[in-house]
Amino acid sequence: MAEGGAPGEPITAEGLEALREEIEQMEGPARERISERLKVARAMGDLKENAEYHIAKEDQAHLETRIKRARERLRDAVVVEAGEGSADSFSFGRTAIVTDPEGREHEWTLVGSTEANLADGRLSAESPVGQALQNRSVGEEVEVSTPKGSRTFTISRLV
Repeated sequence: MAEGGAPGEPITAEGLEALREEIEQMEGPARERISERLKVARAMGDLKENAEYHIAKEDQAHLETRIKRARERLRDAVVVEAGEGSADSFSFGRTAIVTDPEGREHEWTLVGSTEANLADGRLSAESPVGQALQNRSVGEEVEVSTPKGSRTFTISRLV
């Protein structure tokens, strides 16, 4: 459970594994690289006027913040199995071919907001389009209010 007893952040099993790998990389090799940079910068002398040292310290702070946020996401993650819902509907973790109003086809997988990356075909289930398409059937036309106005999408097929 997330803070306040609210349900956690939905994530696919693949997304959870990727998050664990990201944390492992940040806590291991990334920390080691920054530690080495700090060691080299300290050897340069006076730390007050050492730009390399100050940049490395800022990078270290950013990395630690990223690690903290990733650990919070991991703690709050709730794995949702692909296709929990109807076998013939576009549900969380499933992939569908969706046709936009211009007739272009998009292959989208419905994922949690932290996994979303539309360029990679990963549509957030929390986005307006994701919410509108979630649990809809193949062949169904869905009208969605977007910043560009109302648009109609059709779920062409499930992959």
